[in-house]
Amino acid sequence: VGGQGPQAGSPTEEVCPSPSPSRDKRLPPGPFVVGGPAPFCPQGGTVIGSARCKAFTTRAGRLRAARNLVEHGITNLCVIGGDGSLTGADIFRSEWAGLLEELVRDGQISEEVAKKNCRLNIVGLVGSIDNDFCGTDMTIGTDSALHRIMEVIDAITTTAQSHQRTFVLEVMGRHCGYLALVSGLASGADWLFIPESPPEDGWEDLMCERLGETRSRGSRLNIIIIAEGAIDRSGKPISSNYVKDLVVQRLGFDTRVTVLGHVQRGGTPSAFDRVLSSKMGMEAVMALLEATPDTPACVVSLSGNQSVRLPLMECVQVTKDVQKAMDEKRFEEAIQLRGRSFENNWNIYKLLAHQKPAQEKSPFSMAILNVGAPAAGMNAAVRSAVRIGICQGHTIYVVSDGFEGLAKGQVREVGWHDVAGWLGRGGSMLGTKRTLPKTCMEKIVENVRKFNIQGLLVIGGFEAYEGVLQLVEARGQYEELCIVMCVIPATISNNVPGTDFSLGSDTAVNAAMESCDRIKQSASGTKRRVFIVETMGGYCGYLSTVTGIAVGADAAYVYEDPFTIHDLKANVEHLTDKMKTDIQRGLVLRNEKCHEHYTTEFLYNLYSSEGKGIFDCRINVLGHLQQGGAPTPFDRNYGTKLGVKAVLWMSEKLQQVYSKGRVFANSGDTACVIGLRKKAVAFSPVTELKKVTDFEHRLPQEQWWLNLRLMLKMLANYQISLTEYISGQMEHVTRRTLSIEKGF
Repeated sequence: VGGQGPQAGSPTEEVCPSPSPSRDKRLPPGPFVVGGPAPFCPQGGTVIGSARCKAFTTRAGRLRAARNLVEHGITNLCVIGGDGSLTGADIFRSEWAGLLEELVRDGQISEEVAKKNCRLNIVGLVGSIDNDFCGTDMTIGTDSALHRIMEVIDAITTTAQSHQRTFVLEVMGRHCGYLALVSGLASGADWLFIPESPPEDGWEDLMCERLGETRSRGSRLNIIIIAEGAIDRSGKPISSNYVKDLVVQRLGFDTRVTVLGHVQRGGTPSAFDRVLSSKMGMEAVMALLEATPDTPACVVSLSGNQSVRLPLMECVQVTKDVQKAMDEKRFEEAIQLRGRSFENNWNIYKLLAHQKPAQEKSPFSMAILNVGAPAAGMNAAVRSAVRIGICQGHTIYVVSDGFEGLAKGQVREVGWHDVAGWLGRGGSMLGTKRTLPKTCMEKIVENVRKFNIQGLLVIGGFEAYEGVLQLVEARGQYEELCIVMCVIPATISNNVPGTDFSLGSDTAVNAAMESCDRIKQSASGTKRRVFIVETMGGYCGYLSTVTGIAVGADAAYVYEDPFTIHDLKANVEHLTDKMKTDIQRGLVLRNEKCHEHYTTEFLYNLYSSEGKGIFDCRINVLGHLQQGGAPTPFDRNYGTKLGVKAVLWMSEKLQQVYSKGRVFANSGDTACVIGLRKKAVAFSPVTELKKVTDFEHRLPQEQWWLNLRLMLKMLANYQISLTEYISGQMEHVTRRTLSIEKGF
């Protein structure tokens, strides 16, 4: 997007200065539009269309493209596509001066026009469901594709259990096995085929043995997931029909093949993809605004929860290196080049799917319990924690009903198959309560002693964190509490300190987003209607803010971003002006505890009164539907990985504090919250986190997502100065950083 500059005195000229202090704080040439009508985001695919253009691969085709751009005064391009599209865009940029010279020489444009359009700026965004581009944790469309895959797997699981069948699912991924890998991890698949790691010779015998063992232990189904580009060690393709025939001939199992095909590309975008695309789109515009003649073409990437800019061609080169390693059968290197996230997923899948219970028992025992309100992904975390603990040889107990259940002795030992089928279940299979230890400390200590519990894994929300903190502070009084403890944050509110994302918050955002989509759709035949929607979250506004971005809300009121009656008045006037346009639906989100006096009912009365004769209002309180439903792929995968990493960390700590036949853990680093901080897993001592916690409002004192609120307001067409926006920095990175440091 670009062209001639705005007319003097236009709104964009005044309110959208560049944040770069080294440049004139005005827009560069180009009719940039910042803001606009609040978007309605449920439509998948691409509204403007997408195509593979053979003509653009030739210089003659690029010459015609240059002529078309010059005719429209376009000197800034935001290219959304895969490595082929981005490589073509970079070639186009490098040839730009020569193309203009040729157009002038042929008399198609004047020298004056060529001089005015002498520079072409390029910014790339990666749109690919395969997540096969090195340099970004996630590409646009991947999470939505995983949603489609998991919907199919959940549906197939039902019929597979009913009929005692084996299903072979073929998913997309000719050159990259990311979709197959994550869906296999998130569904607990029995066997997995990906291009980056062909199975060892003799895999047919091993796979059939594995499937037979699963059935002999009482399972009524088997799931095999195969990427369409799966190969064996010699490079020969492994087809889904070959795998099916193999299972039928060797085991006699009733087996079916399902090829998902292009259904993976369709459907409504997930909340993650909507927010990711919004962040990347905004960062792309900022990159174009700040571009200079010396700025190399960049690609906007996701690093943890931050947008960053990376040199385009460096990322493309590393992506090509992965394919080269696979072609040369350097498969271990190919997995490493895919990045840390891919490698972690693959290692954890192998741990859970291919390992068996330890033959020798360790001297340690662990108890697992859920605390607080139910959150999607809790069961996935319990399942992986139980199985990894058993692989380590530990005695694993589960506790019903949280700390209250521990006080009552509701403790039982579990085995490998006791947690089968838990991955896709919402809520808490163990049961969960908000009771804190201080109300029943003596009985908790008694049962810790009775069952000889040496490690405590607590999965839950703020109560889980606060409860473990109370246990740690009671160590001086009760020696039995000198054990290793770990908290896996799991709450839709995302308000636990020590992590950027709590387990269950992604599912909650998707549930709220889907409800808001339907609410807005309900007014498609009714003009001029504003919906006031109340979300959960306590004092934490994460759910309201992220849902607001995902659904194109006009406003989202949260406790962390104080507002006054003057702000409310401005919002009402903004909506009144909006209703005079073609877009005549409004959506306002309110976090349940954003303000003591400005309640949902108050907002309804205010908007109804001020909008009388212009629009009418409706109230919707989403309530506990935000906690329900099956976990999203993100929460299944996230819970699985956190469960594994938490138990491995606890096992290491137990070894460190074990002496003379007993465990004695009294240092601060033996009771931690595990969390995702930016792009790495961190274990933060609860005693340290206490210093950065607002216990009155049950919040961390600093929350990264507050930076998203500027984007929410801009996309709702409020006049916001870009000087407030913090641009992602251009990072000059090595090949190793691009590939190995990619994601969790």
